[in-house]
Amino acid sequence: MHLEKSTLQFFLELNENNHKEWFDLNRKTYESAKKDFAGFVDAWIAEVNQYDFLGELVAKDVMFRINRDVRFSKNKAPYKVNISAALAPGGKKSTAAPYYLHVEPGGNSFLAGGCYMPMAEELSALRQEIDYNSSTFLGIIEGDDFKRVFKKLEGEKLKNKPKGYEDTNVMIEYLKFKSMTVSVPISDEELTSGNLLKLVVGYSKVMFPFLHFLREATKPVAQSSL
Repeated sequence: MHLEKSTLQFFLELNENNHKEWFDLNRKTYESAKKDFAGFVDAWIAEVNQYDFLGELVAKDVMFRINRDVRFSKNKAPYKVNISAALAPGGKKSTAAPYYLHVEPGGNSFLAGGCYMPMAEELSALRQEIDYNSSTFLGIIEGDDFKRVFKKLEGEKLKNKPKGYEDTNVMIEYLKFKSMTVSVPISDEELTSGNLLKLVVGYSKVMFPFLHFLREATKPVAQSSL
């Protein structure tokens, strides 16, 4: 299963014509692109649910709107030039660490996942778990498949040690992360190839132990905030 070339073409053209008049004239093409992506996402959810139970989710529960929030942005272009979805228990509004698929033709597509800008309480809980269960954490991120696919952890880091930890802590460089994510690029050719679903599911399986660790670390905090 894959995405249609027409889906990618729509977003390439939107990038050159990001205004309401053009969008209104091409709304039917957008709806086709949206339907194409939703079909792929539904298939992806079904595959991920085989090993990571996300609940009774469908594409509309995890896909993001195309309209941009321009209230506090200097860029007043009304539409995103990508289409994306975040898979996590509870859907796109969940605080649980998600798989995130970002489709933006022109070499800007990727699969990512992790804790992006977690709340202070969640970040504190995550640091504690990394400190207490360092062997489990290192076993995940130093695994051969993990390093082959994702290369390294990403995210903004503190310049100095976080409060409550010492510079001598063997995990100090990981404890400095303020966001902790991983990503892997997906080319335009891969997006339209027959192997796209297999590729994304394969990457998702490699990511799963990492996401599971993050979710378990922050779950008590997330539950207490409900």
